[in-house]
Parts: sequence; structure tokens; C-alpha cells
Amino acid sequence: MSLHFSDQEFSNRKKNTIESMKKLSLDAILMFRQESMYWLTGYDTFGFVFFQTLIMDQKGNIILLTRAPDLRQAQNTSNIDDIRIWVDEDGSNPINDLKIILDELNLKNKKIGVEYEAYGMTGRNAIRLNKSLEKYCYLEDQSELITKLRVIKSNEEIIYVKKAAELADRALDEVWKCAKAGISESKILAEMNRVIFEGGGDYPANEFIIGSGKNALLCRYQSEKQILSNPDQLTIEWAGTFKHYHSAMFRTIPIGKAKKEHFKMHEATIEALKNCEKKLVPGNKVGEVFDVHAQTFDELGFNKARMNACGYSLGATFSPNWMDWPMLYTKNPYTIEQGNVFFIHMILMDSENQLAMNLGETYLVTKNGNERLGKQKLDLVIL
Repeated sequence: MSLHFSDQEFSNRKKNTIESMKKLSLDAILMFRQESMYWLTGYDTFGFVFFQTLIMDQKGNIILLTRAPDLRQAQNTSNIDDIRIWVDEDGSNPINDLKIILDELNLKNKKIGVEYEAYGMTGRNAIRLNKSLEKYCYLEDQSELITKLRVIKSNEEIIYVKKAAELADRALDEVWKCAKAGISESKILAEMNRVIFEGGGDYPANEFIIGSGKNALLCRYQSEKQILSNPDQLTIEWAGTFKHYHSAMFRTIPIGKAKKEHFKMHEATIEALKNCEKKLVPGNKVGEVFDVHAQTFDELGFNKARMNACGYSLGATFSPNWMDWPMLYTKNPYTIEQGNVFFIHMILMDSENQLAMNLGETYLVTKNGNERLGKQKLDLVIL
């Protein structure tokens, strides 16, 4: 068994989780978020798309209930000693197996937190869980209990985040090398992923976003791959990923030549990003970071082109996306702390003129400010 963190690190995480449970008078928690399982035990899988839960009670007992394909997965990647398997068969209900575990832990009529905000916790699974345990115990939504602990990165985690940032920088080098008229977007993606994997990186929690021409205005991956023209505009959003920790970046690159509007939009993204950097300090609210972003763009005449959020926390996340809690939008009350990692993206999509300009960087919040983890230049590069 090879774990990515020290025994002391895992011990601290477990201790902090139990302390949070005690504050909320929880006798146990049912984890359905893969991020929580990975953070607490090292357990690494994509089997969370099926019913799977990690149970921990206030005494520190930990039991994983999963399917047979994940038995050895848990044995090889985690520090979980007690792994239970529910059997796949027509009409099977793994909640019955869960009840057996809850009985063993003397949790009947006790208060149990549940991570409902989880991709493996489908609507059907939630209904089954609630109905089966309705008269057995008291369930309470505690989807953010561990998430709020994960949002502050330890020194061991920061090492991985910075390695992810190095990989993201390498990927941008490859974009600048090969993005030019006549080159396929597929070739660009292939080269970006090559250097990340060669550097020991992982698959990201969601696809890289790439688009040229009209697709440069898209903020999501889609399957069309185009050949770059001259002139053209290329938008790419990607992340370096190491041990599942992400460091994201965002760029729009004019191909052949840039229009004067591209320069104006780029200057606006630089100004907005710099203003956000000044706000991203311990003690401020994340909503304040968004507000200065919005104010900057609105004053420069880009109200219709900007988004209603300008970033989010990053960390060790799993499919289907690398966005983590909390998000940067107006009035979000989360107070920024040392050890937070945020991806801040300045997005301008001018639908009327079919022009895009995006700039995004990942930051580590430090004691008195922040550190931009990507080391590439922010200039408008024309290829």
C-alpha cells in the first residue's frame, strides 16, 4: 500500500473531522463524495458512480461499503482496514448492507450526517436512503462538513498543488509551440496532455476546454475539433493535475493577427485580474473578489460580455469537474484564509461581434496576500 500523504497528515484530518462532528452533535457521517474519501483515507477510484459510502462514527471507526471491483482498489490505495462488499444482483438494495454496519456501530436512533451533495448520491439513491432509514435514525444534510476542512490546504497538499502548476505551465509552452494556422485543435490537446502525463500528472477531473472561431466563445468542452485559420482566435482552459490536485489556467490566443478589440478586451482582463489579486487576501470575503471583477469590467463597458462568477476553489477533485467549493460570486460570505487555493478567471465573451478574450490563473493564499502559482507571462501572445 502506497499512500500520498504521511500517517500524521491522515491522523490530523481524521481528528479535525471528528471535532467538526462533535460540534454538530453528529454520531456518525456517511460520506458519498469521492473527494472526502480520498482526503480522509487516500482511497482513489471512479467507482463512486455507483452506490458507495464511507462511514465514520464519532469514535473514529471507519468502514467502506462498496462493490467488488473496488475491494482491491481500496486495499491498494487507502488506509481503510474494514471494507464491506454489497453484491450486484437484480433488485439489490445496498442500504440493507449499510443498516447492518450502522447496527454494528450502535447508531440506531442516533444523529447521522449525510453528504447529499455528491455525484454518486443520485436522486434514486437519496430516496432509497431516506426511506430505508426514516424510522431507524435521524439524518441531516452535512454535505460541506469535510469540504470546509479540505478547502484549507496543508503543507503536504501545497507541494502537489505547486507540482500541478508546473505541469500547467508546461502545457501552455506546448500551445505556444504548435498553435498556428493549419494545425488541428486535436494536435494541441495531444501535446498538452503528453507533457502532463510525461511529468507524472493525472487525468483532470473534467475535459480541457478548447475552441476556435465561434467556438472560442464557449466555456465548456464540446467534441468538434477544428483546424486553425488565419486569422483566428483560440480559447483554451486547462489544468495541470498531480495526485488529483489541480492548478488551472485560461487563455485566448489570436492566430495570425489580433483585432483591435482583442487588445482592448485583453487589457480589461489584465486590469480585472490585478484588481482581484488585491482582494484575494486573508480576511476578505470571496464575494468581494467577484464584485471588484464585475465593477472593473462594467466600468470598461463589458457588462454584457462578463460572467456571473469569476472563479472557484481548487484541490483534489474527481470527475465530472475540477470546480470545488466555494465559488467566487457576489455576496458569497466565505472568508478567505491562508492555505486556500483559488482559480480566478476573467472571461469576456462578445456574442455580438463573435470575439472572445479569457485570462485565468491559480493562486495560493498566503499569510498576508497570495502567490500566483503559474509562472507564465500574462501578455497577449499572437501566434
